[in-house]
Amino acid sequence: MDARLGLYTIAKANMRKIFPDHWSFMLGEVCLWSFVVLVLTGIYLTFFFHPSMNEVVYHGSYEPLNGVPMSEAFASTLDISFDVRGGLLIRQMHHWAALIFVAGMLVHMMRHFFTGSFRKPREVNWVFGWTMLVLGMFEGFVGYSLPDDLLSGTGLRFVEGAILSMPIIGTYLAMFLFGGEFPGTELVPRFYSVHILLFPGIIAALIVLHMILLVYHKHTQWTGPGKTNNNVVGMPFLPVYLAKTTGFFFLVASVIAVISAIASINPVWTYGPYRPDQVSTNAQPDWYMGFSEGLIRIMPGWEINVAGHTLVLGVLIPLMVFPVILLAIGLYPFFEGWITGDKREHHLLDRPRNRPVRTGLGVAWLSVYFLLLIAGGNDLFATRFHLSINTVTWFIRVALFVVPVAAFLITKRICLGLQNRDKEKVLHGRETGIIRRLPQGEYVEVHQSLSPAQLHTLTAHEQYQPIDPGPAEDANGIPHKLSRRERLRTRLSHGYFGPSAQVAKPTREEVQRNQEEVNHSIEH
Repeated sequence: MDARLGLYTIAKANMRKIFPDHWSFMLGEVCLWSFVVLVLTGIYLTFFFHPSMNEVVYHGSYEPLNGVPMSEAFASTLDISFDVRGGLLIRQMHHWAALIFVAGMLVHMMRHFFTGSFRKPREVNWVFGWTMLVLGMFEGFVGYSLPDDLLSGTGLRFVEGAILSMPIIGTYLAMFLFGGEFPGTELVPRFYSVHILLFPGIIAALIVLHMILLVYHKHTQWTGPGKTNNNVVGMPFLPVYLAKTTGFFFLVASVIAVISAIASINPVWTYGPYRPDQVSTNAQPDWYMGFSEGLIRIMPGWEINVAGHTLVLGVLIPLMVFPVILLAIGLYPFFEGWITGDKREHHLLDRPRNRPVRTGLGVAWLSVYFLLLIAGGNDLFATRFHLSINTVTWFIRVALFVVPVAAFLITKRICLGLQNRDKEKVLHGRETGIIRRLPQGEYVEVHQSLSPAQLHTLTAHEQYQPIDPGPAEDANGIPHKLSRRERLRTRLSHGYFGPSAQVAKPTREEVQRNQEEVNHSIEH
């Protein structure tokens, strides 16, 4: 085998590859193994699901729907749930794994965002991960639309309205997607092909590319003694990491199985088959698409007429904002790289507190996401808490402009406070809680000096300096003018790395002088 395929040569170079050991690195594995569970359970479901919108009369084990006309897709979903051995468990595992897969990707990307691991040379890998997140969201939406139940049909009606709001091309896109007037007869077969072939194939290819780049660029690591941008401190892939990641797969799969066995999800038999003349309240998409629906629910119902055409701004504007929010996430590494102008490779992670502006922006974005998620269920909050739906909607409208700003400022303030605390520890040592009385009657608390490893962790981070715009005039007295682009970059640089955005690290002389004072106080 080695003579024909060269397997030993490839394995020899990689089986001793070093991987850092930290719990946050497991988040990526949650995504990977939940995707594997998705594939395995999805293969099982394809044996029994009929992707057809042909109408049949149901005669099966679920008595309340016996004799009810429905599509073959919905009838086969009922058969999987009640007549196929293990079908309901596998179906629920598939749905729960999809939720965990998208949630894992979101948390995994936030970990990369807050620690700055997206910096050079990992910008392309960030884009791969971002693409998988977007595809995973739409893959989930396509998947829960396949049973052709009342809930999924209501969601598709929502999508049709969003598509029709697009000027000029909206009608053509809707007719193409549904194969005619809504709901058409081609939607489920088309979504089925996309769900089991197109999106999974692209995601699988991106995972492979993601892993190849991970191995090629080597793993990031937290700062610490002996850790630099030129090495990796950790455990070898074989046998330690391989054993851990294999065990982790069984843990992820078993947790998904336990959740699926005890927590019902998407009980389509309680909704019934889709009928265009029926809709019910509590119709909510899965959480990862909830913020897109929230955008539309809080938007006023504005309409304008242009050249004899009605533009439904209440739907069109959220439809334009939705991709902008997603695009901002994908392009952020390039935006920050442009501000810093840093072209070096970075393999050490930032502590979030040492990048207050970036951390504040991340928390502000999450606050927007969760506010829109609440807006997507405004009817649920209104009925459960006995509130007016208009009150809930107006609260979200106002909060959408207030909460992100407050979240940014509070997070930035907390990060600066943590930086000041770290600086205090470096300069004066750790508080011991021991109070001593000096000969002159003064009471002081004894501080204990930090170990070299602790000092390194608190002082190893690099601090960028804001861009210097240069002198106002050159040597000949001619005013020095910056382009708009450079002026914007200079202002952003001062906002990111100015005195109000970071606490200056103590110098080596200050650390040595204060350490001597700490040691002197301990001795006396």
